Amino acid sequence: MTAPSGLAPMRTIRSFVVRAGRMTDAQERAFEALWATYGVTCEGRRLDLQTLFPVQQPTILEIGFGMGDSLLAQAIQEPHHNFLGIEVHKPGIGRLMNEAAKAGVQNLRLLCEDAVDVLSDGLGPASLSGVQIYFPDPWHKKRHHKRRLIQSPLIDVLANRVCLGGFCHLATDWAPYAEWIVDVFARSAAWHNESPEADYVARPTRRPITKFERRGQGLGHAVFDLLYTRKASDQHL
Repeated sequence: MTAPSGLAPMRTIRSFVVRAGRMTDAQERAFEALWATYGVTCEGRRLDLQTLFPVQQPTILEIGFGMGDSLLAQAIQEPHHNFLGIEVHKPGIGRLMNEAAKAGVQNLRLLCEDAVDVLSDGLGPASLSGVQIYFPDPWHKKRHHKRRLIQSPLIDVLANRVCLGGFCHLATDWAPYAEWIVDVFARSAAWHNESPEADYVARPTRRPITKFERRGQGLGHAVFDLLYTRKASDQHL
């Protein structure tokens, strides 16, 4: 993995653990029948987003879409956007491909790779109109904080990959991680926090409420939405 020119290299410690969860027969069949339609392989090469989708239109990247319910809903609700999803949990990918095919969705493509590698090697400058990261693993214990996805080097790479005026939308139900995210973004001159108080925003209507979120709310967890806009800065001109 190589860092984009002029940017610090991203950390090599993975922010995820690949779970060997058993795939259902339907999910297995999805990889056999639908990967050619929805699947994308990067493996160090630059992706051509102009030819990846049937229609050339702004592309939004989602990192870690889980079982894919909210990503599918957004792809259906926003036909004027293309959606590129990254997930390492294969049952979630298989399920999403099945549901996307049933719904006739065409503005969706999926990768089963490390998002850090894809961002570093597979996407060009200003190639994305937005990035969304919903409920990333908070890695609660202090000794595991180095595994958190949201780190300054990643934020710098996102600033390089997202066009001016584009967005980065995050959500978490872990208050200490929300505070961590605010602090990391505050150190970057390339991002403007859309919260008047420079912390959190109300859930944008375009973000569906997920089953994971409802479960957390049932346990009394507050949910924090964070929304940043890509702005010009000397560092990223």
